[in-house]
Amino acid sequence: MSSLLKNAWDEVLFPMLQRPSRPQVAALCYRGHGDDKEVLLVTSRGTGRWILPKGWPMDGKQDAEAAAQEAWEEAGVKDGQLDCAPIGEYSYDKELDDGGLARCSAKVFPLRVEKLTKSFPEASERSRKWVSTEEAATMVNEKGLRKLLRAF
Repeated sequence: MSSLLKNAWDEVLFPMLQRPSRPQVAALCYRGHGDDKEVLLVTSRGTGRWILPKGWPMDGKQDAEAAAQEAWEEAGVKDGQLDCAPIGEYSYDKELDDGGLARCSAKVFPLRVEKLTKSFPEASERSRKWVSTEEAATMVNEKGLRKLLRAF
């Protein structure tokens, strides 16, 4: 394939053939202020990589409420102050149960943690860790999420 055709494929045709991103919601759980601010990361169940608690939008819930529900299920965040306005969005590829990949775009909602419990629905399936925003940015794989963490 000539370089002109390859560029046309890469820049125009291939993106047009891509499926649209599937929406997700994520909770950026945090505590502290200024230099003492920390964010809570959890491990994914499949690969064990560090991520924010996130999931699919839920019927009957606003996106921010669904993000808070994911924070409870995946990280044990029991109480907190939820910001209903997203601070940004990042994209990533999610491996599906059937082995396929889905392009996802996660809206991120800040959640100031007031109470964290030891017992929560996915406690046996995940690890969690409080880290600085800069350390969190080095721990996650998604470029867009790194940018959001550093700006937070």
